[in-house]
Amino acid sequence: MVTILSKSHADRNVYPSAGVLFVHVLEREYFKGEFPPYPKAGDSSNDPITFNTNLKGYPDRPGWLRYIQRTPHSDGVLYGSPTAEHVGKPTIIEITAYNKRTFETARHNLVINIMSTEEFPLPYQAEFFIKNMNVEEMLASEVLGDFLGAVKNVWQPERLNAINITSALDRGGRVPLPINDLKEGVYVMVGADVQFSSCLREVETPQNQLRCSQEMEPVISCDKKFRAQFHIDWCKISLVDITKVVAVHSNRPDPGTGVLPDIGEYNPPSESLKSRDYFTDFLITLAVPSAVALVLFIILAYSMCCRREGVEKRNMQTPDIQLVHHSSIQKSTKELRSMSKNREIAWPLSTLPVFHPVSGEVVPPLHPDNYETTSMPLMQTQTNLQNQIQIPQQQSSGKWYS
Repeated sequence: MVTILSKSHADRNVYPSAGVLFVHVLEREYFKGEFPPYPKAGDSSNDPITFNTNLKGYPDRPGWLRYIQRTPHSDGVLYGSPTAEHVGKPTIIEITAYNKRTFETARHNLVINIMSTEEFPLPYQAEFFIKNMNVEEMLASEVLGDFLGAVKNVWQPERLNAINITSALDRGGRVPLPINDLKEGVYVMVGADVQFSSCLREVETPQNQLRCSQEMEPVISCDKKFRAQFHIDWCKISLVDITKVVAVHSNRPDPGTGVLPDIGEYNPPSESLKSRDYFTDFLITLAVPSAVALVLFIILAYSMCCRREGVEKRNMQTPDIQLVHHSSIQKSTKELRSMSKNREIAWPLSTLPVFHPVSGEVVPPLHPDNYETTSMPLMQTQTNLQNQIQIPQQQSSGKWYS
């Protein structure tokens, strides 16, 4: 029998500033003391612990706050950038830790008190896309500090801070293949109090814009200061001066009490409504298309049925020699079909009639129709062709004889 326990910690209070990156690490070591030790000494760190975070009284977190935990054996991280709209409103986040070995839970509240400062947000903001980093790697304090140090060397501002960090997957990026240790990429937005340096402005030159349009890497003079640890996609850098951004305010109506005003009794429409004549609609919808279809049908029927030449007229206009050809082909086709029904009968000497090429006179075939073909040998000679009719030949004088 397994008993599921739930324990609560005291509330934690944090005080982030609006316009500055907020990072809070959910350490597994902090919750291990609430769970029974692992049976084997020295293996307590192997307990798989996952976290669930939500706004108190709601199923999810605020829109500006994100959470990530890669595996049950790694720490979870809450991160995001609060805005001025959240200033003065305490945000209570319920954090529940689940031990998947013992099925026990531990819970505590994180109270986020967002503060407002005059220094933030900084007016000049640049967003970099780092290709060789995941979001949890970039959220580590030492890695983020190294990146801000490289940016400060390039930008040379008096004040510099990280504003927000976003995973490329949250921007519509694709999950990388699990080969060659590929990373998903991360967007890092930083703010400063001075104008953008000439190195950052090199991305806006026509030559680099052309190289970016051709999917080529632009030439940036300060890229070597990042290349040792951070691979930046300079074609995706974004430079924004918020002092020149025109704010768009939408006029929203004041919400009411939710009760409809009392404007008197409801007066339904009168029952004595005027009748409507649908005859015109009938003509336009049915009669006119039907009449057009009938006219087209009559024209088509006249063209197909009343203007046919007919077989007799066609034969009268056809030369006799062509009719003889056609008749012989039909007769031969009929004879071949009848012969195919009984293949044991020997083939006749000839199945085509003979006709004069000039006059078209039909000459009987090599044997009459009543000639017995069943006893005819396959190889006939002049001696056994007794019933063969001689084909008429033409003399040199041009006269016919048989």
